[in-house]
Amino acid sequence: MLPQILPKEKFEQFVGFLMADRRLAAPVAKGPNFAFEIIDAPADVAKIRMDYDITILPPKKYIMPQYETLLEFGGRSPAGVEAKVTARPTVVLGVHPYDLHGLACTDAAMCQAPQDANYAVRRAATLLIGLNVQAPANDDQFQLDMGTLDPPADGWDLYMTDLGEDYFVEIGSQAGKALAEGCGCLTAATPKDHQARQEYDRKKAANFTRKLPYDMKYLPELLDASYDSLLWEAVARRCFSCGTCTNVCPTCYCFDVADKLNIDATGGARRRTWDSCQLKVFAEVAGGENFREHRTSRLRHRMFRKGKLVLERTGRLGCVGCGRCIVHCVANISILEAFQQIAETAEVETK
Repeated sequence: MLPQILPKEKFEQFVGFLMADRRLAAPVAKGPNFAFEIIDAPADVAKIRMDYDITILPPKKYIMPQYETLLEFGGRSPAGVEAKVTARPTVVLGVHPYDLHGLACTDAAMCQAPQDANYAVRRAATLLIGLNVQAPANDDQFQLDMGTLDPPADGWDLYMTDLGEDYFVEIGSQAGKALAEGCGCLTAATPKDHQARQEYDRKKAANFTRKLPYDMKYLPELLDASYDSLLWEAVARRCFSCGTCTNVCPTCYCFDVADKLNIDATGGARRRTWDSCQLKVFAEVAGGENFREHRTSRLRHRMFRKGKLVLERTGRLGCVGCGRCIVHCVANISILEAFQQIAETAEVETK
């Protein structure tokens, strides 16, 4: 289906259509920041901020919640176990391109064999409406280097570009086509609209610059060469191992699973929660052995996952250049600076 135009005067009608039989999540202001929140009343539509810069957490939380019940059990036999695999039809509105890439990476990790049933069911019930960005939110973003300025080839349903008085709407799936045809407020884009979209891209290209001194295809090899570098220890001296960086990351999908008994100890629930490779207990196993006891090895492991290990597993880089981990790090540790330094470090230490 060819691109469509949504006049901003019909935006409220469009949102109302999305909310008719789905749960709607959209960006709203949270003090000086922004966050995705559920919009569940027509009066709250005015809170939606399509002009936001970046949200605190990525929209991943609607597909892989921070807290989730996997099953409930009662008694002492398998007959008392009931799996909880549920999903509500959901549409997430206003997802920036780097977060679309983040979800595509998480999809590749969670839906490969053996597929995570809870994630897959929730993902199938979720529609994604992307939102173009014309300039970086801050100096810590490096989307141009990571190839995330534009949406991935698939995995999204609609993609909107703000042209001033209208939104230029591109269709990315059959579900997106159904939304475009069913809402009753879109019209076919004209040649003038296409020209405006091209002008948007021209201005966008001028606003983003490369920040890494090498092409990203060399990052896995550079990381390999820097494995024993003193850089990791130097950076880790500032790290508090708090896990904030992984909590705000669009591509982190590690989790912990624990059984919680009821007070009578005859039943309970198995629950999944987000976990972090930066926590000291993350790599601890039976007997007290810890494969990454020292924070240097934990910090290096996270950097390797972002630039090498996730790529090897999923075919997608584990970093989308959003800069959230840099902004929210209380120790001012920058993955961008680490990626900038490893080339120089590898060159010096291999001479």
